[in-house]
Amino acid sequence: MFHFLRRAYIFALLFCSLLLARQLLASPKPVLALTNGTPSITTSDGVMLFAKISGRGIPCVFVHGGPGAWSGMPEALAGPNLEDKFQMIWFDQRGSGRSANDPKHNYSLDRMVQDMEELRQQLGLESWVVMAHSFGGTIATEYAARYPQRVRGMVLLNCTLNLRESMKSTLENGLNVVSVPDKAPYLDESKPLDERFGMLMPQLSAQNGWFKLQYRTEAGLQKVTEADKGNPGTGEFGGYGFRLPDYRKDFTTLTSQIKVPVLVVTGKYDYCIGPEHYKQFHFPNQQVAQLQTGHVPFVEEPAAFRKAVLSYVKKLSNRSI
Repeated sequence: MFHFLRRAYIFALLFCSLLLARQLLASPKPVLALTNGTPSITTSDGVMLFAKISGRGIPCVFVHGGPGAWSGMPEALAGPNLEDKFQMIWFDQRGSGRSANDPKHNYSLDRMVQDMEELRQQLGLESWVVMAHSFGGTIATEYAARYPQRVRGMVLLNCTLNLRESMKSTLENGLNVVSVPDKAPYLDESKPLDERFGMLMPQLSAQNGWFKLQYRTEAGLQKVTEADKGNPGTGEFGGYGFRLPDYRKDFTTLTSQIKVPVLVVTGKYDYCIGPEHYKQFHFPNQQVAQLQTGHVPFVEEPAAFRKAVLSYVKKLSNRSI
């Protein structure tokens, strides 16, 4: 009898232990509280990355655009509407802003994605929200597809996920805002898109066409220009990004695989990316906020931008990591 009771006791103890372990595994893991500041980040191949952590809430890494821009502008102009809900991780990609150039000039998509993952690891985070702007959407989407267990959610702000389609939008709409002697050479599809796109670039620069494609107001352009004054402009990624075939992939084909909550913010008047480019995205769990803005929604409609973010945060608050 004694042996029977002893065995029953041991069995009950083991059952309770297994049940407790199962409950612990099923429970959301606590979000690690990072210390705000500028941590020292060096990649496995020896490139120093600038990073700054600020705010409080769910950890969120910001993937800036360009290629070769920096995180200082979105931090200054979007940060005030984000940092009470997210603990933002602002970092400059290699060869951009305050980060170092790569002596070996490795700016491949593989390396950019690996940089993000090494940043997460060095910060000691189990997972984070990935937020991107413009060209940064290509890197962010590839990262989410490769590391789904590390992505709690995604926010795409006027992002291109098909660079060729956005180049077509810039070309077609650019011809409506600048004067050229003959439009036919620019629309001749027997010529490579890159060639025709390159033909238009000087015209857009000379005739203030970029402003008309990206902004609705002069005030928006002035705010971004002022915020960008701190960019040292010594990075070299911008000279490589458009030339590398890695970034010419159609990243929209990955969207159906990414099942985390996704907020897509799009500008109705963003002719640089394409006003309807977002319709090519097919994330299973996405919400779309179309704002009455150009390319930089957090500058031209900060209140509407914040409202969209707050709605999205509700989706994340009770979601297991």
